[in-house]
Amino acid sequence: MTSELSVGMLLAPGDSQPIVARMFGADPIAAVATAPGTGAVALIRVSGNDLGPIAARLFPAGLGAARRAVVRSLNDAEGNAVDNVVLTHFPKPHSYTGEDVLEIGCHGGVLMTSQVLETVLKAGARSAGPGEFTQRAFFNGKMDLTQAEAVMDVISAQTTLALRSANSQLAGRLGQTITDLRDSLLGILAHLEAYIDFPEEKIDPETGSVLRGRMEEVQTRLEKLLATADQGRILRHGAKVVLCGTPNAGKSSLLNVLLGFDRAIVSPTPGTTRDTIEEVINLRGLPLRFIDTAGLRETSDSIEQQGVARSNAALLEADVILEIVDASQPATARIALPPDATRHQLLVLNKTDLPRHPDWQQKQGCALSCLTREGIDNLSQQLFALLVSDPTSLATDPIAINARHQACLLQARQHLADALQVADTDTSPEFIALEIRAAMDALGDIVGGLDTEDLLGKIFSEFCIGK
Repeated sequence: MTSELSVGMLLAPGDSQPIVARMFGADPIAAVATAPGTGAVALIRVSGNDLGPIAARLFPAGLGAARRAVVRSLNDAEGNAVDNVVLTHFPKPHSYTGEDVLEIGCHGGVLMTSQVLETVLKAGARSAGPGEFTQRAFFNGKMDLTQAEAVMDVISAQTTLALRSANSQLAGRLGQTITDLRDSLLGILAHLEAYIDFPEEKIDPETGSVLRGRMEEVQTRLEKLLATADQGRILRHGAKVVLCGTPNAGKSSLLNVLLGFDRAIVSPTPGTTRDTIEEVINLRGLPLRFIDTAGLRETSDSIEQQGVARSNAALLEADVILEIVDASQPATARIALPPDATRHQLLVLNKTDLPRHPDWQQKQGCALSCLTREGIDNLSQQLFALLVSDPTSLATDPIAINARHQACLLQARQHLADALQVADTDTSPEFIALEIRAAMDALGDIVGGLDTEDLLGKIFSEFCIGK
């Protein structure tokens, strides 16, 4: 799917050069596209509107056929061979960026990679900035902004579900959904504009109710997308699960069991955990950031006091709080958890390999034993159920919006709600049209527009070099 705006192809009157090319430059850029370090092969990517002069300096033997890998000697300015490389040439516009692209596969040593890149830069390219290749792909209409954002999501995905969601967005599913919503609003706006321009063609009540129904249908689709915001946040950044409780309840033991190795020190001495310990665990495709905290109790130890303070801070930021108790001991005063109705809380009754104390017999919670590992699977199931209200949606509807998409959709929803409110009055239809246009503009910001330079700079600055 290509960007609806195709901003890279916009031309000024009487000008053959794209406006965006003049604004943002289409000079040759180069960067190492593979991860830093030693490997068998490293890839240097070069992109620009005219790579002919650079290619002639680097490869006297020529580039070979388009999109076909050839072996070439890469030469420096004095004609000395730097390395034998595998070269692939992608002529514009059939390339990732929409410009001429060279992909140079050289030997993967750190020094060799550095020398090849240096040779390319001396031949006339400059170092690419973070995300500049993908930014050019966006400006040249090769992808919309949602797809550009998905590139980094694919790179940073930690689980299979996160990767599937990112790939769906990269394929243009979210962008197409937004475009469909804008098209629906455009149809409504066209109807209103026709009525405004030709008032003698009065809209009868039936037509008005149909128009309202179409706006409400768009509103429902907006709500469905907004409902995926929390899911998107968890898939991209992970849910924060805080293990809390009194000392020796088994918090560190549970973290070690969930990880599969001894990450936290376990000791019968109270106050062993002095600081928060954080690790990421893949739970059925969800990245969960488990945080083991210091035991919550009154203490005169200044270091332990700092640990308790950090534990309380972690509780305030938690998505899920696992309150862990020793079910074999008498119940003490329960921990005062932060009053937040949106935070999930789960009582974990640990040490069920020992006789359960009567104080805990009637308590509802997840019973388990870190020693025998009985009940661990049940804890995983309950955690998953807390975080995913509709597990089938993860498989059938991989669209998951991010915080930026959510903000734009909220604006669009508000403008649409205002349009519906105006429609219930005898106000001039021009005011309905204004709100519809504002909703369309908000949706347009999701896929990208010409007046979003600051936004684009922020998005692409978070990319890795070479992408």
